Amino acid sequence: MTPTITAFDWVPDFAKGQVRDLRVRWALEEVGQPYAVRYLSQGEQKRGDHRCRQPFGQVPTYEEGELTLFESGAIVLHVADRFGGGLLPSDPAARSRAIEWMFAALNTVEPPIMDHAIATLFERGKPWSAARLPSVIARIDERLGELARRLGGKTWLDGDAFTAGDLLMVAVLHIIADTGLLDGHPDLVAYVARGRARPAFVRALADQMAGFTGTPPPAIVAWLKAQDQQGEMQ
Repeated sequence: MTPTITAFDWVPDFAKGQVRDLRVRWALEEVGQPYAVRYLSQGEQKRGDHRCRQPFGQVPTYEEGELTLFESGAIVLHVADRFGGGLLPSDPAARSRAIEWMFAALNTVEPPIMDHAIATLFERGKPWSAARLPSVIARIDERLGELARRLGGKTWLDGDAFTAGDLLMVAVLHIIADTGLLDGHPDLVAYVARGRARPAFVRALADQMAGFTGTPPPAIVAWLKAQDQQGEMQ
């Protein structure tokens, strides 16, 4: 049975290539599993029919027969477990380490990165954003330094084998890969480049970008304009 995921048909330019359905698409591409996409226009994710799939009104969701999942990390874990493809090693200890890195990516590395997105994008016009930014950047750099030391000169987090832990870690670092925040950690720059060069990632990113065919609601256009004006005044 072909799984179906949900994704947006339009997002602002800064979010293109970043919406979390990219992670699910990448996992499905890695394991060679075809999938269908149910596209939502902005606002539809908050409607009751979608909240039956995702109680917080977000994307992505995943449907496979009678199974419905939300949260990109949970979906990636299911895909890796359900379809094989090497994302979860067969050795029990290596499998546990891969899952450990999945949790680390989402629970330890991603939160300060999202704080940076809040300060520089979603709330950049607020009076506290500029004041918070130095401490946010310092926390990110601390986490990146710790991750870089653990990665060392290895190809992937657990050695030579790419796993679901690497998929989610690269997906998280992809958020800041073009911002300069990684530049002080050359091992991580190379690590992310290896991940983004994988054919499955290239296909997943191209598929996500090709799906942005919708139009923005007037309210979001007004919000983006207001954010730009507030940013210019700072």
